[in-house]
Amino acid sequence: MIERRDRIFHLQNDSASYLFRAAEHGFLEHLYFGPPVSTDDAEAFAVHPGTGWGCSVLYNDADNAASYDILPLEWSGSGRGDYRESPVELRRGGQPLSTEFRFCGAEELERDEMHASLPKSRGGQTLAVTLEDTHAKLRLTLLYGVLPTAMTRRAVLENLGEEPVEIRRLMSQMMDLSGSFTLHSFTGGWIAEARHTRTPVTQTASVLGSTTGSSSNRCNPGFLLADPEATEDSGRVYGFNLLYSGSHYASVQKSLQGRTRVMQGISPVNFAWKLEPGDRFETPQSVFSCSEKGFNGLSEQMHTYILNCLIPPYWNGRSRPVLFNNWEGTMFSFNEQKLLRLARHARRIGCELFVLDDGWFGARNSDSSSLGDYSVNRKKLPGGLSGLAEKLRRQGLQFGLWFEPESVSPDSELYRAHPDWVLSDASGREDLMGRHQLLLDLTRPEVRDYIVKQVSDTLDSAPISYVKWDMNRHSCALGEKQHAYILGLYDILGRIFGPRPQILLESCSSGGNRFDCGMLYFSPQIWCSDDSDAIERLQIQNSLSYLYPQSCFGAHVSAAPNAQTLRHTPLPTRGNVSFFGCLGYELDLELLPPVELAEIRAQIAYYQLHRQTFQFGRMRRNKAPDGALVWQVTGKDETLVGLYHELMHAAPPYETLFVAGLDPQKRYTMASRPQLLRVGAFGGLLRYVLPVALNPNGLVISTADAHYKMKDGEQTVTASGAAFAAGVALSARYLGTGYDANGRMQSDFGSNIYLVCEEKTGGET
Repeated sequence: MIERRDRIFHLQNDSASYLFRAAEHGFLEHLYFGPPVSTDDAEAFAVHPGTGWGCSVLYNDADNAASYDILPLEWSGSGRGDYRESPVELRRGGQPLSTEFRFCGAEELERDEMHASLPKSRGGQTLAVTLEDTHAKLRLTLLYGVLPTAMTRRAVLENLGEEPVEIRRLMSQMMDLSGSFTLHSFTGGWIAEARHTRTPVTQTASVLGSTTGSSSNRCNPGFLLADPEATEDSGRVYGFNLLYSGSHYASVQKSLQGRTRVMQGISPVNFAWKLEPGDRFETPQSVFSCSEKGFNGLSEQMHTYILNCLIPPYWNGRSRPVLFNNWEGTMFSFNEQKLLRLARHARRIGCELFVLDDGWFGARNSDSSSLGDYSVNRKKLPGGLSGLAEKLRRQGLQFGLWFEPESVSPDSELYRAHPDWVLSDASGREDLMGRHQLLLDLTRPEVRDYIVKQVSDTLDSAPISYVKWDMNRHSCALGEKQHAYILGLYDILGRIFGPRPQILLESCSSGGNRFDCGMLYFSPQIWCSDDSDAIERLQIQNSLSYLYPQSCFGAHVSAAPNAQTLRHTPLPTRGNVSFFGCLGYELDLELLPPVELAEIRAQIAYYQLHRQTFQFGRMRRNKAPDGALVWQVTGKDETLVGLYHELMHAAPPYETLFVAGLDPQKRYTMASRPQLLRVGAFGGLLRYVLPVALNPNGLVISTADAHYKMKDGEQTVTASGAAFAAGVALSARYLGTGYDANGRMQSDFGSNIYLVCEEKTGGET
């Protein structure tokens, strides 16, 4: 809801109020952002500078308190007395241009019509607030959106003058919040994405961002500002994100007066945009939310926003298929016979979608050639894509395909025909190579047309229901083209997938290089990381869960030892981690013993039975035993809880499992997911539990290991919702004394999944 009273503006949804006003001298004064309040409270939140701060520059010489530098603002100009960081930097005729934007008016819009080529939240109400700098001949429109669980802001700058203006910086939003905060950011790099970092907010600025041309694995665009004492379930937490896939910027800095300036937008590094007379420039949309219910409360609001207002509507609540991807199983070395053998195994264990990854086109037998030439390699696929798709269909599998359309190999027909289509910097210097490839210049219409035609023709040539869109390199030649490049990418994605909403698009960029809200506008899921190690994924997916719902996570079970860490994680744990996302398998199924194929078959059957809850249930991070992590998802009629350990220690203590959100008066039954162990995992300990001495590396144990199903950690508990909230006792972990069929016989990196359902009349659940 948007309420306007005099020059006071109150944006409100079920979880928050946002108040600001047009002050006496025309600037916009920020009043409040937090839990719901009344419009009548506006004056109570206004600051009173008293006699002001002595050395301030005054916009009214007769008023010692009249300084932009000491007041909480909604927007600040530059060079007019506010010495805090400015959201805007402009030049005219090569010289810095000072700006002072004053309120002109406001109107409510039925729809945000001032949108051309950037992703924008779907639905909600919009308030357009117009400011002008008559001296600089500029008009600034601040667009505020109100959605059920979040709010949005973006800015539009128009040149009303007769000379061009160069934009060097224009943020999407700026606000001056009251309170003390800890900044929670998610930084890292390739195969080490989304490391949760906590930084106290002080008068020393904290800056987050990317300068790579992508939103980048180095720093996710989303971040949190939290009460220093906030927990998962209590305390005030603010969340911020940006609907943008390019270089981004955010800064957080506390002033002497105790106000924290937060701003977010396109990175100003190497950014310049020429704004001709009569033209306007639109910033990406910033989205933000506030919760008094801790990090879990904030996560629920941001998840709901993404599911209902951001991802393609066709995929909202629609189940994602369990897929098999051939990449880690074959890499480039495959032919149709190998693929069909893998497909038969994949179908037998329950997979629903077969994804053909890199290497199906041109002479693509390594990463050194053929990107850009999307003609089928008939030596590998004699019947083409349509022939392979038909054979997969007869096996009961859908067909998906990998592309990397933004890149080109110098060893390709495309590059030989159009060497001018690759990016080069403003001086004409050639770009540096990365992964033996260059980036196509998406700012050129003919390049975009080529990509759209190539990909569209391929998608229409066979029944393709899924696309993995990859981008594996950065460019040193983007320079001032970086924003235009992202606009070109969005144009391509819209033209290809807008007419084909039924195709499930998964975005990938060396894993998490573009895990952002801009890509989620087009692709309902994203490959989180090229690191498929389950224990690494625990931390990556846990961090991403603060801002993104689990249905956005591409999560695959891969081989052990893992290719990225050499870690040997138990197969049940590899599955249990991937359950909290869009489940897939990426390994050579022909190399697995029958007991592991049986475990995978059981994993998929369990996941399919509870898929809607795993993918779309309300997710939270629960209180966990020491050294463990607990995830919980709650659906319509069931709750699923995952308990994950890292290193095992001798004589581990008893553990308690907490389950939140149940009716304290009702009774529930909790049952662990049955999972299988390999006999050989016990090594020399077998002589203590078997009646005869056997060589743990001998033929008998090898045969048993291939076929025998050894159960692990089965437990059932019936109790009240109040008891589950207080914590129920779990069966003991391995205590160093032998096999216990009812215990959790797990070493390092063990885990369990628990299903909790209300007990029905007659003891049924």
